[in-house]
Amino acid sequence: MPTTAPAFADATASDSALRRFLHGLPGVDAVGLEARAASLGTRSIKTTAKAYAIDLAISMIDLTTLEGADTPGKVRALGAKAVNPDPTDRTTPRTAAVCVYPDMVAAAKEAVAGSGVKVASVATAFPAGRAALDVKLADVRDAVAAGADEIDMVIDRGAFLAGKYLKVYEEIRAVKEACGARARLKVIFETGELSTYDNIRRASWLGMIAGADFIKTSTGKVGVNATPANTLLMLEAVRDFRLQTGVQIGVKPAGGIRTSKDAVKFLVLVNETAGSDWLDNHWFRFGASSLLNDLLMQRQKLSTGRYSGPDYVTVD
Repeated sequence: MPTTAPAFADATASDSALRRFLHGLPGVDAVGLEARAASLGTRSIKTTAKAYAIDLAISMIDLTTLEGADTPGKVRALGAKAVNPDPTDRTTPRTAAVCVYPDMVAAAKEAVAGSGVKVASVATAFPAGRAALDVKLADVRDAVAAGADEIDMVIDRGAFLAGKYLKVYEEIRAVKEACGARARLKVIFETGELSTYDNIRRASWLGMIAGADFIKTSTGKVGVNATPANTLLMLEAVRDFRLQTGVQIGVKPAGGIRTSKDAVKFLVLVNETAGSDWLDNHWFRFGASSLLNDLLMQRQKLSTGRYSGPDYVTVD
């Protein structure tokens, strides 16, 4: 697991030092960022490369259900779909993980047992993150004790936007410790609430120096979630962080990615920005629920030359 804090001991020594470090990062050229993201989104993908990209995207999905009405039965069905997305074609890749609330982790573990599919659990008072630290840590420990392989935590956006960077840093460090050696940590910024690209860059570096294994755009519960531009910015951050520290961090865009066309655009962003080392589900994930169905439909179209009927895929 990454232990990056010693490399930034001076920057994290105090609130003022951390503020100087984060505000000393280069400012983001918003126009240039959005133009590059749009340009990369126009890349043409040929048939063979498209088939590869669709299978890669399937293998990168954190198949997600985060609803108040979730039941063990629904989670078991989701787990079965993650393990065997297309029962008519056993060559279809498995998804990377299923993502559920902490109280559903045990049911998810049972459903994916022996498959290699991971179980991720949101925690730390998801999605708002408004709770005392001891409550957040109890949330994490419960999920890990139930068998979670990955924890998706939310930062305290109120503290971040108020400039209380050290508080956010220390919470991430505490959650990382609660994960232990067993669970990888994804840190969710809720980019739609951070208002500016400069804030997204600062949050990315804050999460990485605090020990995140992944940085993640969104909860999927607000109006603006993953976009090509904010994901591009985070990919630049992990690329630059590895150049500076030698430590590789993953990226997970989540929310609003619903079609194969969208997924392929994001994979182009990964390849052209961070590089091919990130084209693996250990380092890049899609947080999604409906995306898998469209990928399966497109996969069938490439295989047979026609689209299947509406009952080809399950309705989650």
